[in-house]
Amino acid sequence: MNRIYSFATMLCFSLFFSCTEVERDNCYDKKSIFYMKCDEEDHGKVGSSCSIRDYKTVQIGNQVWMAENLNCDVAGSVCYGNNPVNCIKYGRLYNWEAARTACPSGWHLPNDDDWQTLVDFAGGDDAAGMYLKASSGWNIYEGKSGNGTNTYGFSALPGGISKSGGNFYDVGNYGSWWSANEGNSDGAYSRRMYYGNEYVNYYYDDKDDKFSVRCLQD
Repeated sequence: MNRIYSFATMLCFSLFFSCTEVERDNCYDKKSIFYMKCDEEDHGKVGSSCSIRDYKTVQIGNQVWMAENLNCDVAGSVCYGNNPVNCIKYGRLYNWEAARTACPSGWHLPNDDDWQTLVDFAGGDDAAGMYLKASSGWNIYEGKSGNGTNTYGFSALPGGISKSGGNFYDVGNYGSWWSANEGNSDGAYSRRMYYGNEYVNYYYDDKDDKFSVRCLQD
């Protein structure tokens, strides 16, 4: 038994150190002591993580959320600035139609009620941003850190947005996440957190804009 364990341990570490530094965070299975192989099927391409097993998850109240932004490469999604490194750090940005169906099986794009349940549990609209934002990665605003306390492990990061015209804005300053609720044929709703305050704001946006996606367990 010890020989088998030793062999498995050596194999896992050899797989880990075969990854490049950029790939390494994406290759580590944060739910176990083992490392996942960097191969074409699982992690050979940046933005190919479409299986829930590749993501951290967290229970907050009675909900189970992804604890990081979705990074599944589907039509209608991009990396911020068209830079693949940003997909590893922030996940991909999705237009609303892509966001509706991008979550893995057993998970879904949260609707307004789902988001409000999270926000209310984390302190309400005026305070939840402080507790949901990651404890690092947010820019400084007027001399004050934009980071949160990440009290609930939600780890919200400021992935910025891409407008319908294709321009990118505000990575490091704020993050926007789609809701499943639409207003009409052109617009849908979202939630937004800023580096300059503790709010979680409710917005109505053009469906062609591209925002981050968090998936919620069914």
